[in-house]
Amino acid sequence: MKPFALPLAFKRTAIVGALATATLLQAPLTLAEELRIGYQRSSTLMSVLRNNNSLEDKLAEQGVTIDWYEFTSGLPMLESLNVGNIDISADVADTVPIFAQAAGADLTFYASEAPSPGGQALIVLEDSDIETLEDLAGKRITVTRGAGNHYLLIAALESVGLTLDDVRVSYLPPADARAAFAQGNVDAWIAWEPFLSTSRATLETRTITDGSDGLASYTRYYLAATPYVEANPEVISTVYEALNEAGNWVNENPEEAAELLAPLWGNLDPDIVQTANLNRSYDVQPVTLEGLGEQQKIADAFFAADILPHAVDATDSPIWQPGE
Repeated sequence: MKPFALPLAFKRTAIVGALATATLLQAPLTLAEELRIGYQRSSTLMSVLRNNNSLEDKLAEQGVTIDWYEFTSGLPMLESLNVGNIDISADVADTVPIFAQAAGADLTFYASEAPSPGGQALIVLEDSDIETLEDLAGKRITVTRGAGNHYLLIAALESVGLTLDDVRVSYLPPADARAAFAQGNVDAWIAWEPFLSTSRATLETRTITDGSDGLASYTRYYLAATPYVEANPEVISTVYEALNEAGNWVNENPEEAAELLAPLWGNLDPDIVQTANLNRSYDVQPVTLEGLGEQQKIADAFFAADILPHAVDATDSPIWQPGE
């Protein structure tokens, strides 16, 4: 199956508009004999399941087959989920569902990973004159618009009385951001895994902050088309159980997991992959309303920064629970 990918929309109007259009186009789904899964190259647990065929084996017992669709990032994956081209998604950063909610997308949370605050960090080159968050004033910082690192930047600046207006922000996708950072074209970069560990291993860097000090929990969420969940709860239950097993396996077998993932992540050094995995919890858990508190903080921050066109209630999406 060829990868199915849509271009990433960087402007808020394009992101939200595309999702809103998708909402109108989505057709009702009925009891399925097929499960279409969207994932990214960095979707660790789904990549493990795709590689070992364990999810296929479990679903085959239910008469369900799997088609896999690869995406470049989370936003186009949720666009495709909402338009009905796929049925469920692999993990996305905590900021991504908020754009879908802003567009009224009919999506359901079906799993999350426990927070991984060390999974993203604001880094500078070793010889930088930036020592503290206050030193960021007037500096060039690169993040990906609407991504988890975008929120970490807002939260970090706010913690020292600064705003986005006090810095010069370059919105770049990760690969371009890394190149700009390595070449000294920006002063700082908020990178996430595995880009973070790769940069730390191959460049001389210093970390100014990450989410570990309470700025950003960096929770990963798994979503599904609501009509699919309603028609196929037993399939969702099987996926949830398989993700839980995959998360346990990665944490219990770090070296083997790194060897498996290294070629899938662009032939990275397995040692770098193992280091990157240490910054992710891979602890699959149910989503709860109480746990969406930080989602609301993100939504409010993005609205205040004019990244979202209107206020968003982060709890205004169905939540599937194990046993349903």
